[in-house]
Amino acid sequence: MCGIVGYVGARPALHIIVDGLRRLEYRGYDSAGVAVIGDGALLSCKRAGKLSNLEKALADPTASDDVLAGIEEGTTGVGHTRWATHGGPTDRNAHPHRSTNGRVAVIHNGIIENFARLRTELEGLGVEFASDTDTEVAAHLLEVELAAARAEMSSMDGPALLGEAMRRVCRRLHGAFTLLAVDSETPGAVVGARRNSPLVVGRGQDENFLASDVAAFIEHTREAVELGQDQIVVITADTIDITDFGGNVAQGKNYHIDWDASAAEKGGYDYFMLKEIAEQPRAVADTLRGRLSESGDLLLDEMRLTDQDLRDVDKIFIIACGTAYHAGLVAKYAIEHWTRIPCEVELASEFRYRDPVLDRSTLVVAISQSGETMDTLMALRHAKEQKARVLAICNTNGSTIPRESDAVLYTHAGPEVAVASTKAFLTQLVACYLVGLHLAQVRGIKYADEVAAVLAQLQEMPNAVDKVLETMEPVRALARELAQSRSVLFIGRHVGYPVALEGALKLKELAYMHAEGFAAGELKHGPIALIDDGCPVVCVVPSPRGRGVLHDKIVSNIQEVRARGARTIVIAEQGDEAVRPYADHLIEVPAVPTLLSPLVTTVPLQVLACEIATARGHDVDQPRNLAKSVTVE
Repeated sequence: MCGIVGYVGARPALHIIVDGLRRLEYRGYDSAGVAVIGDGALLSCKRAGKLSNLEKALADPTASDDVLAGIEEGTTGVGHTRWATHGGPTDRNAHPHRSTNGRVAVIHNGIIENFARLRTELEGLGVEFASDTDTEVAAHLLEVELAAARAEMSSMDGPALLGEAMRRVCRRLHGAFTLLAVDSETPGAVVGARRNSPLVVGRGQDENFLASDVAAFIEHTREAVELGQDQIVVITADTIDITDFGGNVAQGKNYHIDWDASAAEKGGYDYFMLKEIAEQPRAVADTLRGRLSESGDLLLDEMRLTDQDLRDVDKIFIIACGTAYHAGLVAKYAIEHWTRIPCEVELASEFRYRDPVLDRSTLVVAISQSGETMDTLMALRHAKEQKARVLAICNTNGSTIPRESDAVLYTHAGPEVAVASTKAFLTQLVACYLVGLHLAQVRGIKYADEVAAVLAQLQEMPNAVDKVLETMEPVRALARELAQSRSVLFIGRHVGYPVALEGALKLKELAYMHAEGFAAGELKHGPIALIDDGCPVVCVVPSPRGRGVLHDKIVSNIQEVRARGARTIVIAEQGDEAVRPYADHLIEVPAVPTLLSPLVTTVPLQVLACEIATARGHDVDQPRNLAKSVTVE
């Protein structure tokens, strides 16, 4: 969700921080601000709206009441892009928030659940609040605790005192939060804290960074330090000191970022989403790379479950949100078919509240692109409390969900900047297939040669996706025709049903249109009432090979909606002549195995949604009201 950047070094901090915030714009935000220590003073500027509003204020300090003299030269600072929770998106609610004495500035991602009680307590001490946010309580508490720590521990140096004060503050806070703070009396240090919210350290040469995402500092260093849950970090230009909230020394996990700054640039495309759609063949190939050992066994990235643990599994739950949930719905078909283990797919936001039946023989598969999705993380923790085993599918190395899982399969999709997931969805599908095959192999249901045969089919998918992308110009033209439609409906059967749901979601996210996905067989049970003259209906048709009965049924469904005036847009396998008479627009995709078909049928729907949104004048990378990573419940 929010973007967070901190810097300490020898270079001017302001431009490094603002550039970092620009790289984090994709996460979604409605205001931005910075705080820099310059000439021993804390200098801060913040503005509602886009980052450009902040940059304009910084470029012309005479146009505002901000005192910014020296902000260009300061070498310690923090920056923030906010997505409003407590208090509207206004200048006064934008971060950073300052303490009463003006020496401390705090930025925050997450929600402080007990802020109201803390605010009442502080107001009782005479503190006057300048915002409606929960974050401001942390700034005032840090001022109080810094004063107490300095009085009690006068022999401790400034960075250590800052860390001690932050530990005291965090022990009083409830909820999910990442906090960064600077203190004008400690000009060479930034302190950070994390609980249930992302924070990573960038290790530089005579400089160090803090950020909610490595994209913020990838231009300067590719060496990172992974922080654990409930940890405090204090960075100076040449030190990184990590403790837990109790003050015990902790060790971060060093890792190397295997992509560079250019991977997070548009590369000549008008939008990141267009670039990421085009990257899907390579992303699928990267997810598959190196998965088969010399002995024919499938390999995951981090496996802390034994083969016997997997043989003991008698039920599988897949938990996820949004697009990842749709990937899970597809996975259910493949996993049950290959393993014969009952598999349920649950919205992570609902999972723990219905009191699911879990035990040591339950495997929970948690899918999250960022690894920080709060609903999924909380569902995962509930599963762990019930002694279930957890396997994570994730794209972000070192994030919270993989760290807290028993096994991890990374999708290796590279950075995905556009809010609407594209390559994340396809690589999550591939990862789910690999999990199903691995379970089938370990449990003796599929022999090594059978697994290798399916893997060989998967290896052909990058080429198949590439062929789809080569034929998308008619889809773009169709999208421009549909741009002013009031509503678009999507129907599918079997694995085509989750594809229909995903197609509808993309259109809602990007074009702000009414769009719904249905199981085609449910049309006659109510949704067919939505069909009127000219209503676009996108029909995802299964292959006539193998599951011919499904094919015949959806052809009947297409005829039903067409008879009621629908404009039918049919996605079908090349050579499927049976659908041609009933398709007002036919989009052909390569013939692939039925269970793998979502890898090709989804792509035209991504292109369709992107082009419709563009035709309607929307920013497809940053849809309104949405954030890339939802780190609050």
